[in-house]
Amino acid sequence: MGVLQEAGKILVLNAGSSSLKFKLFSLVPGLVAGVGGMIDRIGDTVNSNLVAKGNGNKWTEKVPIKDHVAAMECIMGFLSDKESSSIHKEVQAVGHRIVHGLDIHQAALLDDNVIQKLHQAATLAPLHNPPGLQGLAAAMKVFQGVPQVGVFDTAFHQSMPPKAFMYGIPYDYYTQHKIRRYGFHGTSHKYLVETAASMLGKSPQQTNAITCHLGNGSSITAVKNGLSVDTTMGLTPLEGLVMGTRSGDMDPAVPLHLMNTLGLSAKEMDTILNKKSGLLGVCGHNDLRAIIDNKAAGDERAALALDMFVYRVRKYIGAYAAALSGRVDALVFSAGIGENSSIIRGLICEDMQAMGVSIDDAKNKATVGGAQGDISAPDSRMRVLVVPTDEELSIAQQTLDVVSKVKSKVAVAA
Repeated sequence: MGVLQEAGKILVLNAGSSSLKFKLFSLVPGLVAGVGGMIDRIGDTVNSNLVAKGNGNKWTEKVPIKDHVAAMECIMGFLSDKESSSIHKEVQAVGHRIVHGLDIHQAALLDDNVIQKLHQAATLAPLHNPPGLQGLAAAMKVFQGVPQVGVFDTAFHQSMPPKAFMYGIPYDYYTQHKIRRYGFHGTSHKYLVETAASMLGKSPQQTNAITCHLGNGSSITAVKNGLSVDTTMGLTPLEGLVMGTRSGDMDPAVPLHLMNTLGLSAKEMDTILNKKSGLLGVCGHNDLRAIIDNKAAGDERAALALDMFVYRVRKYIGAYAAALSGRVDALVFSAGIGENSSIIRGLICEDMQAMGVSIDDAKNKATVGGAQGDISAPDSRMRVLVVPTDEELSIAQQTLDVVSKVKSKVAVAA
């Protein structure tokens, strides 16, 4: 394993089934973001593209990419041309976003034991873990001997107590099949609480917060003393809020009834719940901007979809305030909707003064487009914060932490 050099770089990768996102970070000074982008349509050698930006430039290139190894090699060729001709030597560690890590509770060096666990987790995240493993295999081939670190969406939520993560089903399903609530968006929620704590002038360990990652996929987390104690997503990202195309919470008998009545297979039902439900299923759109416009034009189903989204968020905020015994330092909004829609934030926080939540309308309207800020009204007992999430930076920081610890152990052993 190589030793981190002061002039080195960390490469962050996020592999999808037909895409590979990347972002480069310089180690000095601090962690500074450089060029980032993605290759999409992997496997389509006619239409695959590389899109990237950084250092004030933007690039779009047609690139014939047959698989993830070819995508990784293409990214390295691009970075060698645009960033540094010695990029292969400068990359000191690679951080991978992995969706499901089972009970792994923190970022970890991707050795054989951890990789075996990720293969086991693939049955619970069949759309996400296999591409992540493909991205890992590609990176290991290109960066032989370079530390590979996994940062897991589920890790931050491993501090949840059993009363929060267990389902009310036969216990053997947990012991034999690992059926429990894992939660997701953990990298984002971890970043949000750490940033919120800094804005409050506290350490994360002194901070209670309700973090709202609201985008096409949405989740809310109750954070006590810097640790996740409950979150809205469960065994899979399907549980919880009404999302862009996911149903969120529902009576488990609903899909059973539909399968029996309509003769649907398990695969068909899974597609309906994950890709054809949520806001899309209710009103035909999964983009809240279009839904807000359609509501203004008199579309009743758009109005219903908007009401359902807002109501579910408000309900969980109330539930998590109770889970935190009413001691909440901050309500944090983030991700595409949470960062950019002052309208949605206003609707969520409307008439919540009794809970200690009150926002300043002018601050709320001004804090959009990537701005970070405190939108609380002077009389708000709970601080209401807008924090643009930066999962890539969080992955880079956690990767650096893991490799630095390994370096320290090697130095002590020597």
